[in-house]
Amino acid sequence: MKTTNRRDFVRGSLTLATGLLLTNKTFAGSTLESKVTSKFKFEKASLNYSYNELEPVIDTATMEIHYVRHYGTYITSANEAIISENVSAAHVKDLFSRISNYSTKLRNNAGGAFNHELFWSILRKPTDNNVPTGQLDQAIRSSFGSFDSFKEQFSKAALGQFGSGWAWLVKDGNQLKIGSTPNQDNPLMDVSSFKGTPILGLDVWEHAYYLNYQNKRADYVDKWWEIVNWEQVEHLYRTSK
Repeated sequence: MKTTNRRDFVRGSLTLATGLLLTNKTFAGSTLESKVTSKFKFEKASLNYSYNELEPVIDTATMEIHYVRHYGTYITSANEAIISENVSAAHVKDLFSRISNYSTKLRNNAGGAFNHELFWSILRKPTDNNVPTGQLDQAIRSSFGSFDSFKEQFSKAALGQFGSGWAWLVKDGNQLKIGSTPNQDNPLMDVSSFKGTPILGLDVWEHAYYLNYQNKRADYVDKWWEIVNWEQVEHLYRTSK
């Protein structure tokens, strides 16, 4: 499987790649606090690594298929729905706060676009002894007792999500919470019973891991901790409202 040339692929800074995330950065051709526009749309985020740089945790073929085909389809389909349904939204939180007013097509694909952009942003090359530090570490210990306890609870949410979906760490006020959502729903959506601002998300759809792990989701979840970009997660923790 041919990998993408790094110069073509690694084009934006990590801040740009994750600008969607609840700061006043660029997202989907808009800003989170910009004026309402009927031309709101999603745009494909750049990655800060090549397809093969997450090996062996996520294999090259899976990463390329996931990014190009699955993620690309979410972007295209979400924008088609935005046009056909004449959606006006000031920013992504605005859209999700009333996603129940729109079609299943828009809900699924807008969720897929947002969820994956977050997912790409909090990954990096495998790192030994990969743990959070600073304010995030303190917040995790305060909320869950220890990092090990947090990992156990988060992994349980990921493994307990029946079928396709996501596991989340969210900021809710000054608290951190763990939960999961089905399909491409997320905690910003008005249809979700689990609420908060996502700062860490794990894709547990089989297409995210099946080529390497087959049906062994537990192995995928266990290895995934090696590629979490805790610096970016802490940035989201500190900047999210």
